[in-house]
Amino acid sequence: MSGEDSVWVADDTEPVLDTTVASILLDAARRSPDTIALVAGTADPASRRRWTYAELLADAAGAAEALAARFEPTERVAVIATSIPESLILTYAAALAGVVLVPVNPALRAGELRHVLGQSASAGAFVVPDYRGHDLVATVAELRGDLPGLREVVVLDRWEEFCATAPTRHGPERDGAGTLPTVGPDDVAQLVYTSGTTGSPKGALLTHGGMTNAARFGAMRFGMRPGDVYVQTMPLFHVGGQVVSFQLCQLSATAVLVPAFEPGLVLELIESETATLTCGVPSMLLALVGHRDFDHRDLSSLRAVSGGGAVVPAELVARIEDALGVHFAVVFGQTEASGFISQTHLDDAASDKGETLGVPLPGVGARVVDPDSGAPVRRGEVGELEVHGPNVMAGYYELPEETAAAIRPGGWLRTGDLVTMDDRGYLRMTGRLKEMIVSGGENIFPVEIENALLEHPDVAQVAVLGVPDDRWGEAAVAVVVPVTDRAPEPTDLEAFLRRHMAAFKVPRRFVFTTDDLPRTASGKVQKHVIRDQLVERHAGR
Repeated sequence: MSGEDSVWVADDTEPVLDTTVASILLDAARRSPDTIALVAGTADPASRRRWTYAELLADAAGAAEALAARFEPTERVAVIATSIPESLILTYAAALAGVVLVPVNPALRAGELRHVLGQSASAGAFVVPDYRGHDLVATVAELRGDLPGLREVVVLDRWEEFCATAPTRHGPERDGAGTLPTVGPDDVAQLVYTSGTTGSPKGALLTHGGMTNAARFGAMRFGMRPGDVYVQTMPLFHVGGQVVSFQLCQLSATAVLVPAFEPGLVLELIESETATLTCGVPSMLLALVGHRDFDHRDLSSLRAVSGGGAVVPAELVARIEDALGVHFAVVFGQTEASGFISQTHLDDAASDKGETLGVPLPGVGARVVDPDSGAPVRRGEVGELEVHGPNVMAGYYELPEETAAAIRPGGWLRTGDLVTMDDRGYLRMTGRLKEMIVSGGENIFPVEIENALLEHPDVAQVAVLGVPDDRWGEAAVAVVVPVTDRAPEPTDLEAFLRRHMAAFKVPRRFVFTTDDLPRTASGKVQKHVIRDQLVERHAGR
């Protein structure tokens, strides 16, 4: 701590290393060539594919040669996929080839995909054929007329054909020399999109050194060890899934990829793969402990579980620790900070795990400031959290004004989160400057939904806000003033929204009122008034 102000000086006892996404895989393959690096967590145990670190490097190097034959260093290549092995191999292949990976949520609809692929100027896209009934190949094909820079689309069920086009193939002895470029820790590894308050997603430029060091520091706090087996429920199209992979690689641990979260499958994988670690946002963890197979699976191999994506309720922390006999860690971060800012210690008191966001990780400086002046507030006072360190993004891609607004002079990232900091450096969330809703680990921005609903002919006014929810952390609720006295059917509004945006953004509840929405003198909707009314209405049920 620093003085009486809410300032946390970065712990520099652990050095920031000059690592890259490529170098950590090269190091792991040299250090532990025969250790299992990757398991495809399919439902059928007999069909699960496995890669050693030597094999993972060999496949990534071959794919990198194929990439390098098509794309120049620093060009963007998108991957629109679930957590399948090809996606992780592509992560390392892109790093070896010096191209910038753009992970994309396959749940996005056509308009959302057009924006991400177009704004990123992606030159290539790797696409799963289908996601929950959505023909992604057809959608991307339709969009290509609007995306002249998109030169090549590869369907991931033809992955082997793509890799076979590499002009040369390298075996496990590959040392990073040869035709592939040299990549440094300050170079951009990934362009990861996070929605903005205007509703237009922004691409955070995350560096190799930022992602790999943030991963290593988080792994140390989590007590990760060489040889650990981690059932990875965080999807690779999220920054969390990418950085967890880099944690495991740097510890020579095993990643068991879950293609899509299903609690029964996760329980089976923990048992059959003798997993020592896993993670999940609160909704996932509730689904696990509430599943009918929970009491019938041998989960005794588990040592620790982490949770994030929302404030984890104290009751859930206690329930997980008691039911599984594990230590729990709360992880807090955001995309612009490579997914990691603070974390609780495994042996922290139950009150710290249930009420705080932990302490900033090694290498991360933090301060709580007055949002307007930028001056640090006193300890225990509420202010905006700002962080500094190698984990902070290089900026938003092609958005200089937004970058300047997000990063203060000196490299301090404005998180938009309102917190307090105690004398020990533990952070407590009190709210957000911005209106982002975190529901089931997904970031939802109300203005995007509001703008879409206002296009519906039966909607006159609308306000979307987050309310506390035991299962999802927060739930998006749309308060709608209809054009006439007759309110539209919620199912009609849901169907309307699903045509325009990913399903996770659709509000979980619609509330109708004939009264005008409460507003300030300047005409801004007073969402805090609406939220209080909703909470009061819910409590009165």
